[in-house]
Amino acid sequence: MKTHPIRFYYRGAIREVSGVPVTRTVLQHLRDDLRCTGTKEGCAEGDCGACTVVVGELDAQGELALKAVNACIRFLPTLDGCALFTIEDLRARDGAMHPVQQALVDCHGSQCGFCTPGFAMSMWALYENYPAGAGLPTRDEVATALSGNLCRCTGYRPIVDAAQQMLDADRHARVALDREPVVQALRQMRRPPDETFVYTSTDVRGGTFGENRFWAPTSLEPFAQLRTEHPNALVLAGSTDIGLWATKQLRDLGDLLYVGRVAELASIERDAVTLTIGAGVTLEDAFAALVVDYPELAELGKRFASLPVRNAGTLGGNVANGSPIGDSMPALIALDAQIVLCRGRETRVMPLDAFYLGYQKTALDEGEFVAAVRIPRPATTLRFRTYKVSKRYDQDISAVCAAFAIDLVDGTIARARIAYGGMAATPKRATMAEAALAGGPWDEPAAQRAMQALAHDYQPLSDLRASSRYRSTVARNLLWRFWLETRDDAPLALAQIDAFAFDAAQVKEAP
Repeated sequence: MKTHPIRFYYRGAIREVSGVPVTRTVLQHLRDDLRCTGTKEGCAEGDCGACTVVVGELDAQGELALKAVNACIRFLPTLDGCALFTIEDLRARDGAMHPVQQALVDCHGSQCGFCTPGFAMSMWALYENYPAGAGLPTRDEVATALSGNLCRCTGYRPIVDAAQQMLDADRHARVALDREPVVQALRQMRRPPDETFVYTSTDVRGGTFGENRFWAPTSLEPFAQLRTEHPNALVLAGSTDIGLWATKQLRDLGDLLYVGRVAELASIERDAVTLTIGAGVTLEDAFAALVVDYPELAELGKRFASLPVRNAGTLGGNVANGSPIGDSMPALIALDAQIVLCRGRETRVMPLDAFYLGYQKTALDEGEFVAAVRIPRPATTLRFRTYKVSKRYDQDISAVCAAFAIDLVDGTIARARIAYGGMAATPKRATMAEAALAGGPWDEPAAQRAMQALAHDYQPLSDLRASSRYRSTVARNLLWRFWLETRDDAPLALAQIDAFAFDAAQVKEAP
């Protein structure tokens, strides 16, 4: 295949890059190659947000879509055909500050200043995506937009104030991005549908120099062919996990096969029976689709990593990696999801809970890849909940993640499915607890029996996040919470279980 330079739009021009390693990160390119040092490196693992940039792509309607992402774990070849915006883009030609920057100054939202460029770019993405005439963003909307940015100085309140003030028309005139030249550049860079973007570089491999390749097909057939021809190539999606292998573990990743341009893998389809989410659909879009059918997943979707991570990572990648603490799998397993696997032109489908064979071991055969996840549409008899327990509300790895689904028919549990993450070497069903529930009424004794049965389903490990005893206790308590929320008699209302809910009428002003 013909090799190409990496092309992307930055600072008003289309740039071409060659000769850098396939795992060169966007952050490294900005700071070391372009000397654009406004973007900072804090953690190099997508946690702190100091490196936040905004990437622009054309959506299905041909409009410019802007998303905040972490530059520290995004590989430069994935920018091919995209637009890149950094803190240097915010200043006007006459040197005037953007309303985002001015609001941060006015609200004293910056102290040491190291994290400020990342905050400003997350705020700018919100600024550009917020509908005109919609008023000011709520504090909840701001918190979601800034969920990937950490600050050790300000206590966040002045930053949140700035994110609301930046769109206050009485304080700042709206300064919108001129999108037309960006759209024209993206159209100019768009590759033909039958062309696979191929980038090669000479890197150190096993102590010697060797050629690494990066393939980005635009359709499923060449992707499947490349996967069959190069079964040892690493399948890359959002690099929210794989990126750390390069930045923290300094591993040689070899050849990379990128799913981010395959149109068929980015589709979401619904029929009367099934919701099908392609492996290349971002976590943000995947959870939005899931919440339409299962609103009970709204909180998990919001707490699943940060917005920049959800903008980059994919549901297929999260499922394929099979981490025992991956938050999507317990819910999908409880909902009886299936995983679609492809090799060449052959397709096979299996229950998701059968896909995980052991720690970091799955049922994928050589040359096979995850194509989609299929989730049954909700039944009227279903009672479903999912819970995430972690030390922080936002952007934290779960100590325990649990999901519960029961089909209640005429007062009898026709089927129960319970799954936990963080309790075993893989995301795992609680088969003994399920057996304790099936065929009986959904009442307090049944819940108590299932809670006791969990001791036979799991013997969790102790680690830095939680002890074995803590995990076992939390697992039982979450099942009890599920009972309290879904029982027929006086189920708990949201305000009774939401730590962030309060009755404004009961709040009294201090004297």
